[in-house]
Amino acid sequence: MPARTHRPAATPPIDSPDVLLVGSGIMSANLAALLKQLDPALTIQVYEATEQLAQEASNGWNNAGTGHAGLCELSYTPNRGPDGEVDVAKAISVFAEFEHSLQFWGYAAAQGMLPEPRRFINPVPHISFVHGQDWVDFLASRHRGLSQHHFFRQMEYSTDRETIARWAPLLLDARDPAVPIAATHMPGGTDVNFGEIARGLLSWLAAQDGCAVTTAHRVVDLKKLDRPQRGWRVSVRDLATGAVRHTHARFVFIGAGGGSLPLLQKAGIAEQRGLGGFPIGGQWLICDNPEIVARHRAKVYGQPLAAAPTMAVPHLDTRILDGRQTLLFGPFGSWTTKFLHRKGRWTDLPRSIRPHNLGTLIKIGLSNLGLIRYLIQQGTQSMQDRLDVLHVFYPGARLADWRLIDAGIRVQAIKKTDGQAGIVHYGTEVITNPEKTISALLGASPGASTSVNIVLEVLENCFAEKLADPAVRERLTQIVPSYSLDLAQPENAERFDALHSQALKRLQLA
Repeated sequence: MPARTHRPAATPPIDSPDVLLVGSGIMSANLAALLKQLDPALTIQVYEATEQLAQEASNGWNNAGTGHAGLCELSYTPNRGPDGEVDVAKAISVFAEFEHSLQFWGYAAAQGMLPEPRRFINPVPHISFVHGQDWVDFLASRHRGLSQHHFFRQMEYSTDRETIARWAPLLLDARDPAVPIAATHMPGGTDVNFGEIARGLLSWLAAQDGCAVTTAHRVVDLKKLDRPQRGWRVSVRDLATGAVRHTHARFVFIGAGGGSLPLLQKAGIAEQRGLGGFPIGGQWLICDNPEIVARHRAKVYGQPLAAAPTMAVPHLDTRILDGRQTLLFGPFGSWTTKFLHRKGRWTDLPRSIRPHNLGTLIKIGLSNLGLIRYLIQQGTQSMQDRLDVLHVFYPGARLADWRLIDAGIRVQAIKKTDGQAGIVHYGTEVITNPEKTISALLGASPGASTSVNIVLEVLENCFAEKLADPAVRERLTQIVPSYSLDLAQPENAERFDALHSQALKRLQLA
């Protein structure tokens, strides 16, 4: 498939829009498209600092592209319950949230809002792989818990090497036969190009009346407007000319990835006080050797490494970007003070420090010196060091077949309530002021995968008056059929089967 343009047709900015969104990633794209679907009369403006769309965290090379549904990620099931069995509640919850995304993207594809589905989502099995008897026992317990639920009824578990080799041949290539291993296999996994979804939805949005998507423009300031002119005065710099224009919007959504925290601080809302940010860079090993790539079609997630934080669980992934299949392994962390990969500055971290968050940052920093040392070590290790980690998954890997690339930067939100829990953890923070006129997204995995569920919460919180209209709610249930339905409940198993099947067909996954 030929690569699509990353930039919609140029349109002049909308003056004083109803809704203004900062950033062109998957969060802004989903929210803007949903809002326009629910209320076609809304005027909507999206500003993006880069010259092309979705080039930061949503870019295909800046994330693993896993459709996070709890199918293989052991970090969603880290604990055992009182009975000694693995607690699978989080995995079930994540699956239900990803289902919202599948349903909306399926609807968007059916309505022509998105390109041909193979451009942005492809079927790729999801596998959990472990070694050592303790982890084999853990995975067996995890499988017992998940396979009893209708979401995971297709999950298979095996300790048989021939079976595992059939699922993912590279895992058994030159592996020590004396070490116990186990794996689970889910055929319904996906590889997702979140950047392509964002670009597709925003290109559709730019073609709608009263909407514009403007690149190479950076939002540089936000000032709250006094009543009766409720909303925000927004200052925007044209990066080509340096000129600054001012506009205002009734509602502002900051979906700018690492750029969200500085804008929240400029907005000055009380909810950002005490909030800090810790940037973590990422790197991947990439293999383009067609013989090796052809032998592996799966996303394989493993057990955490002893020295690594929770978020650094390694995985060996099939990636399909612009119609081309490749292999990705990582992530490898790296120390950085930039908040954005392409448009970040080395001064981002120090410039984010304020008197109200200094104590929080110092406390968390002192209790996480091990993590900081780990990130510095990760960024300075040799290719051979990285290959040694890859050998845990693919013992037969050769250095000549792999290259190192930089990935995106994620900024972990740090709150006073984090205490000693550590900097790096799963979850997404949505910060909203009491007037419901501004929301900002901060956070990490599984954010992109569960982005539709997240923006549905933004709609409920900030556009409650619109959703109170029965016609609007009916429209929303046409777009996301399980919006008002808990598909995880046993009594809804048949309904889940029907809705899931519909989404898969619309996305050409079945």
